[in-house]
Amino acid sequence: MKNTFIQYGLVFAALLSGQWVPAQYNYPETPEKAVMDDYFGTKITDNYRWLEDLKNPEVQAWFKAQSDFSHDVINKIPHREDLFKRMKQVQEMVGDTYGDAIQRGNLYFYKKTKKEEKLSKLYSRNMDSGKETLIFDPETYKKGTQLTNFTVDQKGQKAALLFSKAGGEICELRILDLTTKKLLDDVISPLWSEFNFEFTPDSQAIIYTKMSTADPDSDQLLKEMKAMLHQIGTPADKDHILASREQYPELGILTEQFPEVYLSDDYRYIFLGIGSVKSERPVFYAPLSAIHDKKIKWKQIVKPSDDITQVIIHGDKLFFLTHKGAPNYKIGVTDVLNPDFENAKIVVPESNDVITAIHSSKNYLFYSLSNGITQDKYQIDAGTLDIKKVPLPAGVNTSSPLNPHENDNLQCYNNNWLSPNTIYDYNPANGAVTKNKYFNTAKGYPDYEKLYDVKEIEIKSHDGTMVPLSIIHPKNIRMDGSTPAYITGYGGYGISYTPRFSNRLSVLLEQGVVIAIAHVRGGGEKGENWHKAGMKSTKPNTWKDFIACAEYLVAQKYTSPSKLIGNGVSMGGVLIGRAITERPDLFAVAIAEVGMTNALRSEITANGPNQIPEIGTLQNKEDVRYLIEMDAQSKVKKGVKYPAVIVRTGMNDSRIVPWEPAKFAAVLQNDSASGKPVLLYVNYENGHFTSDLDVVFREYADIYAFALWQAGHPKFQPVKN
Repeated sequence: MKNTFIQYGLVFAALLSGQWVPAQYNYPETPEKAVMDDYFGTKITDNYRWLEDLKNPEVQAWFKAQSDFSHDVINKIPHREDLFKRMKQVQEMVGDTYGDAIQRGNLYFYKKTKKEEKLSKLYSRNMDSGKETLIFDPETYKKGTQLTNFTVDQKGQKAALLFSKAGGEICELRILDLTTKKLLDDVISPLWSEFNFEFTPDSQAIIYTKMSTADPDSDQLLKEMKAMLHQIGTPADKDHILASREQYPELGILTEQFPEVYLSDDYRYIFLGIGSVKSERPVFYAPLSAIHDKKIKWKQIVKPSDDITQVIIHGDKLFFLTHKGAPNYKIGVTDVLNPDFENAKIVVPESNDVITAIHSSKNYLFYSLSNGITQDKYQIDAGTLDIKKVPLPAGVNTSSPLNPHENDNLQCYNNNWLSPNTIYDYNPANGAVTKNKYFNTAKGYPDYEKLYDVKEIEIKSHDGTMVPLSIIHPKNIRMDGSTPAYITGYGGYGISYTPRFSNRLSVLLEQGVVIAIAHVRGGGEKGENWHKAGMKSTKPNTWKDFIACAEYLVAQKYTSPSKLIGNGVSMGGVLIGRAITERPDLFAVAIAEVGMTNALRSEITANGPNQIPEIGTLQNKEDVRYLIEMDAQSKVKKGVKYPAVIVRTGMNDSRIVPWEPAKFAAVLQNDSASGKPVLLYVNYENGHFTSDLDVVFREYADIYAFALWQAGHPKFQPVKN
């Protein structure tokens, strides 16, 4: 592939048969500076390549001007502040919210966001007395700091705290002495927000994965990472390398892959997973005693070709979750020292429902079985292999172990579309499920089930495939197309969009809006085949399924094109970007949030090489064909009447760099002939996401007000001068 520089300056496109008209909005000027790329014979012009230089003062000034312009427009929309206040009210009615708990002795440790606060803090609760204690407030560490994750050593004497700032995912790890409540001198950085870290059994060291740089603009940001061992009380630059591409070339780690080391529940082994966006990662193991060896002799037990997505060790048994020959997944067991996956005993065979995940406690395994809408929990006795259903209420049931090294206690979470998450306690020994008396605090919450109906249906897509569609609508809806509707989807990495309550979407419901969730291909609702049917060459199914679901809403008169709001987030940027470029007439509004809308340029970003297994690479001619088809930016044509669009980006985003959504907004501003507004919503306090609820609610109040304005909702129409 070659790159040809054509012109640096303004490029004035010819009018298309007199159809193109200037935009009605006086946007900040965005010059077209054309660069032509030759993708194996297909030439594509990119007029906005210059916006990729985020360190350029001209580019920085452009982002600021776009941000100011967007806020000037949005600030004129009435009742925007009411949306923000209502989200805060719903948060208070839902009550305090809790993260997964960790049990050490009779103490539970957990993150909690108080109903009147915006950030989570670390707490403990004595389960004998019920007394709760504030352990750590992240804002006492550094202003604007967020507690991203934590763990506690087995003795309950130390906590490892992972801190981030302003929605960024490049984090710092500190160690808290739980006796004195003081931070130790150890400072470990940089770490990515989602990587594993845990204490060794003796509490004297921490296992973690270290990034090569903390510079968010570096192309090395998510490359050349290393699994490390930090001895507490020693300088971080003396940390011991457990696995890396350079020091362990025999492991075949790619530049963009990340090695993660973790411990077996019985502390007999250390495991090494070589991570990427693919769930089928290679896994190696060694005895725990090898952790201090100058070079560990890792033994491989899982190859990517085994199609295994999770492994769990119990004694000498290796349990595994695989989709090999079973697209809805099955669970097998083999010998950990001499694994034989082809001849392994199948503990849970494949069924019509999908096994979505497994985890363990001291003596049991647990798995989730989903039909795409509801999800049940089952337990497996690791010794006898007996299986029993966990008696939880209907809905989407998930769970996490409280201390798998020492006991079988679980916390279980029950979710659905119209009520807040409910937390249950469960121990498989007695089989009793009890509602947790401390962690469920909803009070005065509306009974949405009396006000709204939920319909779970399947609709026919472009090729005859039946696609699940969830519709939540007011019980008194007038089926005449006059109701605004909001439809969202994802369709990537085999991730399922399962029912869960959102206090943001509940506020949209209260405005009389129909909410629809399209369970498009590329997700995992119907197993691995569903995932594969929406990646690389089959990626068009993702947005074509979305279009089909949107067409159904219109055909059945839930809404009409003049009132339909489409939404896509992150990988969902491909979905919404291509939906409006393929069917601009179908939507009144598009909300593209931190989205992959320039797939052809994604690979050059720090996070881009990680996406190759899902979307392909520019180095492969066949993959390039698919990437061209996914690329929404290059599909925008001058003179086409596109919907109103609001494009959200966070300036601290390292997953989808800010210039990618920005370029999509720029081309739409310059080329759309509809006269409808195209706004680039730039948030300098956010990244790909943030845990600061004030930032979240403010952002969505602005975005939803814009969407409701453009969908014709009477409450949100600005007063005409």
